[in-house]
Amino acid sequence: MSFPAVEEQMAVIGRGVEKIVPEEELAAKLEKSRKTNTPLRIKYGIDPTGIDVHLGHTVPLRKMRQFQELGHQAVIIIGNYTALVGDPSGRDETRARLTQDQVEANAKDYLEQVGKVVDLSQAEVVRNGDWFAKMDFSDVLDLCGKVTIAQLLTRDDFSKRFKSEQPIFLHECLYPVMQAWDSVEIRADIELGGTEQLYSFMLARDLQKDANLAPQVSVMSPILVGTDGVRRMGKSLGNYIGISEPAYEMMKKFMQLPDTCMQMFYELLTEIPLDEINTLLAGHPKEAKLTLGKTVIAQYHGADAGVEAAERWEREISQGALNEDIPTAPIAAADLQEGQLPAARLLVTAGLCKSTSDARRSIQQGGAYVGEEKQRLDDPNAMITVTDGMLLRVGKKRICRVQIDG
Repeated sequence: MSFPAVEEQMAVIGRGVEKIVPEEELAAKLEKSRKTNTPLRIKYGIDPTGIDVHLGHTVPLRKMRQFQELGHQAVIIIGNYTALVGDPSGRDETRARLTQDQVEANAKDYLEQVGKVVDLSQAEVVRNGDWFAKMDFSDVLDLCGKVTIAQLLTRDDFSKRFKSEQPIFLHECLYPVMQAWDSVEIRADIELGGTEQLYSFMLARDLQKDANLAPQVSVMSPILVGTDGVRRMGKSLGNYIGISEPAYEMMKKFMQLPDTCMQMFYELLTEIPLDEINTLLAGHPKEAKLTLGKTVIAQYHGADAGVEAAERWEREISQGALNEDIPTAPIAAADLQEGQLPAARLLVTAGLCKSTSDARRSIQQGGAYVGEEKQRLDDPNAMITVTDGMLLRVGKKRICRVQIDG
């Protein structure tokens, strides 16, 4: 096969990349690849510690797909043995360890989702247990003898924990060594990941040199922020967009993104040319977010789903139309006072407010409505005639239809 010109490949690879180390070696590897007509081996390791792949995970996976489209060989390492240790990167405490059964169950779900980004039919998928499980204690000692404690303490997370006298367990020290050894086993030319992995990437170069292999080049992506626009995207922070979420749920999250992170999302999650991105971002933020949402959703649910999600958001949220799946709130007829209830009590009984004080506050702040025409409730003590099917709202998101029972 023929590979694109090095300059063309560098332009594709460089988009949305924070750091390439060492950058001059990447161009040399690409040139040698063209001359010898030999694909580069692109490594990406995944520790299946959970089963929800979110957009933050897709950033290096998308880069992997770009390398595939340039003609190179994707090598995905399922870290079934590194997952037993737990990645300490960016952590100030020890990660809970998983069992082998948990890891293997997660791995199956991970690959199904990863296949939405990477062409798995053209990728090598290996588990690092394939080599670590074969090591005896002598092999482990030999591997550990290649790395010093001083080297490990140059890692930012270990350094901080050491200085603050937080425990660093011996098994955690094995993690970066194992990750680096993976590169030796698969003869990686390039490794993909985030900037927090730089230590392990550079250690891999040392181990490869020691094994008389050409050292890998690290292609590191920035950390995608979450829907709060500040912290890294993560399920534990509740600020993530999962690629397996329903299209409409994804769209709602896209529309809540702060304007400040739109450039990052466009560059890292789409193939839209940079000049077109600048034009989109110069326009109305709502339209830019709708376009972003449709583009990304199309990658995981199809183009029609992206368009439908955008239209539904416009209909239900932007234009204030009624939600297609409004929940019902049962209210016992015996609880009514001649068919009526005070406004604040009605909101609590319908489950839209947690307490009477919460309901009174919502009404006094002008955020409570009744009926199809959104009649504002002004007095918490006003007696409201309750009818079957009545629509109640508090704010933009809390809504229900009354169902009178009995």
